[in-house]
This record gives sequence, structure tokens and C-alpha cells, in this order.
Amino acid sequence: MPMSRTLELPDQAPLPLDQPATLLGGLTPAQFMKRYWQKKPLLVRQAMPGVRPPVDRATMLGMAERDDVESRLIVQQTPTAGKKRLSAGQTPWQLKHGPIARRSLPALSQSRWTLLVQSLDLHVPQAHAMLQPFRFIPDARLDDLMMSFATDGGGVGPHFDSYDVFLIQVHGRRRWRIGRLNDTTLVPDVPLKILHHFEPEQEWVLEPGDMLYLPPQWAHDGIAEGECMTCSVGFRVPERSGLAAEMLLRVADSVDDTVRSLYRDPSQPATAQPASIPAALQTFAHEAVQRALQTPHALNTALGEIMTEPKPKVWFESSNGLIPGHGVRLDPRTRMLYDDRSIYVNGESWRATAHQGRLLRLLADQRWLSAQAVSKASPDVLELLEQWAEDGWLQSDTPG
Repeated sequence: MPMSRTLELPDQAPLPLDQPATLLGGLTPAQFMKRYWQKKPLLVRQAMPGVRPPVDRATMLGMAERDDVESRLIVQQTPTAGKKRLSAGQTPWQLKHGPIARRSLPALSQSRWTLLVQSLDLHVPQAHAMLQPFRFIPDARLDDLMMSFATDGGGVGPHFDSYDVFLIQVHGRRRWRIGRLNDTTLVPDVPLKILHHFEPEQEWVLEPGDMLYLPPQWAHDGIAEGECMTCSVGFRVPERSGLAAEMLLRVADSVDDTVRSLYRDPSQPATAQPASIPAALQTFAHEAVQRALQTPHALNTALGEIMTEPKPKVWFESSNGLIPGHGVRLDPRTRMLYDDRSIYVNGESWRATAHQGRLLRLLADQRWLSAQAVSKASPDVLELLEQWAEDGWLQSDTPG
């Protein structure tokens, strides 16, 4: 079932950057970013007091059946006394990607299995709301909220991530062991990236409301003690060469070359080395790249469009547009960023004047605008909001 088009959740203002936050164990967001972000782990007891799972167990198991939801099932098969050992070629770890029929899931009474649902925030308003307190970190880095359900002893094995993660216990108990990553060797012939030599340095049991922050490259292993649910706030980590390749493609597409410049070589002499690349062709290629990169703001525009591309399998429901007298709210699946020149939404970009930019940047930062703010929008901004509403990128909100 797609996410409801009406969010019945209270607005969550961003955490004040200079005020102590329960979420961060009494640290201010500014202190956390300076002392811990990408530096060292932080355990916060009762970071989210009274937290509840965004969905219950039955709903989560049902979501794994959907083809628009990314899910994984991990089962650890540990031989017990009186049972045969694993035969040659078998692995104690089994991985299955969704969709996963409910009847094919292990019994709830069976231990050591885990169901993971990725990007829960794209489908469940309550999961989307759980991400909002973390927006003291740039949206360009914030990725998604993943949720895991595990039976007793369930986990994914000792591993490490290339990104930052906040691990929030929302139901039951999970024991976490963490340590510095001294050896990246993986266990061979298993479908998961499990560390072969894991040396834990610290260990805690997290209960509902507790949170553990881990920077990239910290080894960790979480094991359920009884049935449990854990939410993971993950972050995007662009890879340099891949990002460069995608940006150059977009920059090349943006070049205005109405008269296509084709390579010509009327002075090319006959050659006895036919496999040698002509110097003139190399110069032509270099100039083509330089011309593309000389387009004003081309790289920044390409980056903004790339970072706001919707996730795979994301689709929007069209609507009849804005409702007069109402505010607007971005759809949770909409990605919206900006820089000092342009606005970027769902992989597209718009040049914004100073007046236009103020309102649209406010929408990006808040993810909503009041009816009063919308009523003061210029005609061209209203036209843009109307188009976004018709495309399903935002919806009319409550008046006032």
C-alpha cells in the first residue's frame, strides 16, 4: 500500500544547533558534529524516550511481500547437538532478497533470523518522521531509515559500513559489540560481508529508546536477545569516480551545441602508424571537455540534480493541484536541495531569483509552507508549486 497522501503527524522543528538535545545525550548538535561525527562512536541511553516501532511486526512482514519495497531475509543455520553438520558447499548464512511471501518466512518460534526493510521512510509516515530530528546533518547526506526485525539470536554477523549510522532500538533488546576495524578480511563463500577476524572492544545491551552512533569503518555485531526491532538511520556516501562520471554525463548533455562540432582533419597526412592516435584528435577531445566545464555553474547544477534523483521504484501519484487557502507539504519521497543559485527537486533544477529563492529554500529546509506563506508567493512560484502538486511531488496541507 503506498504512503498515505495525508500526513497526520505533528511538525518537527529542526534541533537548535546550540541547545543540548536529549537525542544526543545532552550534547548540542554543534558539539556532536565537532566531537563525534565521523570520529568516534557514541552510546546514548534513552535518546528517544517512549519510542515505538514505526510499524508493527505483522505490517513489516507484510511489507516484505511487496515488489516496491526493498527487503532481505537473513537466516543463520547453526547445527545443534544430534543434527548433521553442514554438508560441503553449504553455508550457515542464507540470504534472500524480496519480495518474500509471508508463508516462506521462518516460523516466529525459530531463532536466528532477521528481516530487513530498506527505505521504510518512503512508505510509512511514522518512519519518515523519525528521520526529521537528524536534519542537523545536510539532507544531501541523509539517506533513509531501515528497520530490522529479528528473532532471538538474530543478526547479520560482524561487519562494517562505509557510512555513518544511528542504531535506534525500538522494541526488545539487542546486544551490540563494536571495535576498530583492524582487518577487513571477509569470511569466504557466504552471501554476506562478514568479517573473518572481529575483535570487539566494547559491548552494550540496548533497550527501547537507546541509540548507538557509529562512524564509518567501525566493526560491529548486533545480536537480538529475544524478539527485537531496530531502526537504522543511514547516510549517503557518494563515490568519487562514480560521481564524477555521472556529473560529466550531465554536463555534456547541458552543453548548447546547436551547430554540432564534428572533428575534421583536412590536413591529415598519410601515416605509416595507423594505430597511433592523432594529436589533433586529442586536442579536439580536450577542448570538448574544457568547453563543457566552462559552462557557468554546470558542475554545481549537475551535482544538485544527481543528489535529488528519486530512489529506484519511487513513483508519485498525480493530483489536481493546490487547494486555495491551504499550505503545502513536500511528499516524503521528494528530495529537495538548493545552492546559492538554483533549486533542485527530484532530479530537476530551476534558476531562482533572490525573492523566489527565499520562499523555495524555506520550503526545502522546512519541507512545508504555511497557507500565509503560499498566499504571498509570486505568480511564477505559485505556478511552480502548482506543477509540483499536479506531479505529486507535494500536497496541499492544512490551512492556517
